[in-house]
Amino acid sequence: MNVLVTLRIALRTLRKNKLRAGLTILGVVIGIAAVTTMVSIGQSATALVQSQFQGLGTNMIVVLPGSNRRGGVRQGSVNTLVSSDSDALVRECPSVLAATPLVMAGGQVIYRNANWSPRDMAGVGPQYLTVRNWPLERGGFFTDRDIRSAAKVCVLGRTVVNRLFQTSNPLGESVRINNIPFRIIGVLEEKGANLVGEDQDNLVLIPYTTVRKRIYGSGFDDVHAILASARADDLMDDAEHEIRQLLLERHRITPGEPADFMVQNTTEILDALNIVMGAMTMMLSSIAGISLVVGGVGIMNIMLVSVTERTREIGIRMAVGARSGDILRQFLVESILLSSIGGVIGFLLGMAASAGATMVINSFSTSVQWPVVISLPAAGVAIVFAALVGVFFGYYPARRASRLDPIEALRYE
Repeated sequence: MNVLVTLRIALRTLRKNKLRAGLTILGVVIGIAAVTTMVSIGQSATALVQSQFQGLGTNMIVVLPGSNRRGGVRQGSVNTLVSSDSDALVRECPSVLAATPLVMAGGQVIYRNANWSPRDMAGVGPQYLTVRNWPLERGGFFTDRDIRSAAKVCVLGRTVVNRLFQTSNPLGESVRINNIPFRIIGVLEEKGANLVGEDQDNLVLIPYTTVRKRIYGSGFDDVHAILASARADDLMDDAEHEIRQLLLERHRITPGEPADFMVQNTTEILDALNIVMGAMTMMLSSIAGISLVVGGVGIMNIMLVSVTERTREIGIRMAVGARSGDILRQFLVESILLSSIGGVIGFLLGMAASAGATMVINSFSTSVQWPVVISLPAAGVAIVFAALVGVFFGYYPARRASRLDPIEALRYE
């Protein structure tokens, strides 16, 4: 008996008992739908985290000043980084694409009768946009000449523009920050909220030398942090190592002494979050997969009932030449067909459920929007897994049918 004939007989048998077949595959449908929904929502959350980290910058590495210790007791952070450290990173670290000093500031931005306090006000260098992977919507950015002259220019985020200028063009206009006039030379492209709901567009960028000299009134060269980006994802570890070694040399840190700076790799944070989210997805999927076992037990039960009901049919087939292998294959194909149909329906329902759940989450979220992730590999895995459930739970009934004695089967009433 070839496979096509076996499949045709299996389909005819299932059509004769539509209600029973539908109830049999219900457990598989629920199991596959639950697992698919959990996996899809987990992948959606992972994609959201990855997109948020991409928004932080291109392969970004953060260098922070170290802490001052006296007698082994931490006394707090001290400004051990200078702007020339940032220049040295680009010049002497082959794996570093760009770097910028970061000097934090604060204050109100005033334009005519309107004023606004941005969430972030920072002094940065010309390579800030490259490090943060943040394009301009209009205008330009700081130049080396602006840095050298501590020019009174600024670049605004979209939220600040909306608050102060509404529909008018801000380029070339003058705003006051701490009673100092600044000319607007550019507007950043809108980024939206980050993963924790903070508005990334609510910021003002100023040349870091201007913040130091004109806002702080300081003649020192120290900076609050340095932001750097590696040339590629696979060079993050190399860039981090090169940065650490260079700063140890520049700060004259001898072997055995603690460094007066800290280097943080955003990729390591992302990897740790992906591991946690992957583990959560696997745990939830495993819990949801318990219903697959229930569905498999249901298939086994129904197939055993089917063997009992079709005992005389089995005897007739054996009497006209069917072998034990043909009977085994016949019942296995029926079991696999049941579970595979349940797998396809369950996957489609799971995709619909995950899309619906994502839409509900997005309707309540005002900060970030979860992407809808439909994984084709997940579809293949779901259907194959459902078929394996059919093989596993259908083998015993099929084997029992194939071992029936033909004479006894013909006598069965």
